[in-house]
Amino acid sequence: MLLGLIGVGKMGRAICERLMETGNKLIVWNRSLEKISDLKGVTVASNPAEVASSADIIISILANDNATQAAYFDEGGLTSISLHGKLIIEICTTSPERAVELENSVKEKGGQFVEAPVGGTVKPAREGTLLGLVAGDKDAFNRAEPILKQLTRRIEYLGDTGAAAAMKLAINLPLMVYWGALGEAVAMATKKDIPTEQAMSILVDSSGAIGAAKIRCQPILEMIQEGQSAASNFTMLNAIKDMKLMVGTAQSMGFESPIIDAARKTAEDAAEDGWAVHDASLLAAWRSSKF
Repeated sequence: MLLGLIGVGKMGRAICERLMETGNKLIVWNRSLEKISDLKGVTVASNPAEVASSADIIISILANDNATQAAYFDEGGLTSISLHGKLIIEICTTSPERAVELENSVKEKGGQFVEAPVGGTVKPAREGTLLGLVAGDKDAFNRAEPILKQLTRRIEYLGDTGAAAAMKLAINLPLMVYWGALGEAVAMATKKDIPTEQAMSILVDSSGAIGAAKIRCQPILEMIQEGQSAASNFTMLNAIKDMKLMVGTAQSMGFESPIIDAARKTAEDAAEDGWAVHDASLLAAWRSSKF
């Protein structure tokens, strides 16, 4: 099958490689074409409209609302042409309100739309073991499901558009709180002269750890001890974007969210301190260094 792919960053590239591995051909577009010059076996389009003209099912995986705005609505964007017979699968983590806006714009052009934010980062994307959260028209979901099954270990259909965005933000919320809390926990132990490596080992082997901590333990430890780490799956800037969406979504639903708002402020402090492009999990290392 020929599929379209809009956005070939780290996650997009992993998804692209996975879809080729499962037997699909792809036509792709990325804002920075030089970043995909080494990508073999795909057709490169000049704009999103060319992708949609060539493929009936188009996957969009972009970093933020600014990127989706450009890909959908700028000159040569998805909605600059008729989308009759086309299905857009939007993977970008966004607000429920934004997901509805994108759906409406696609439907106005005659197309189908599902939102399908995923749980997981680059490695699960490459292995096809993401958690798929899908919402939108049921017929559109049924059409998207065979493609999403190639990328996921589990797919949950959640109802009307906006529900998947809310669920994705809900998944990420405790994770974002955890990294800053882990840094404070490490500092508490090391201030009593417990070696950092020993403290991290105990924390990860206890009720003081979430599943992701077991994977991120070593990069965090490297950052604390050596001041550098190769981990960069999900940057601090992307985490801050998601946390702002969480706070805004809570407010739109009529309640306050002081815990994630405090975590957002901590991450913003770290970003201003030069950690913006570091992996969000390394907030633990930054926070522990402040004591």
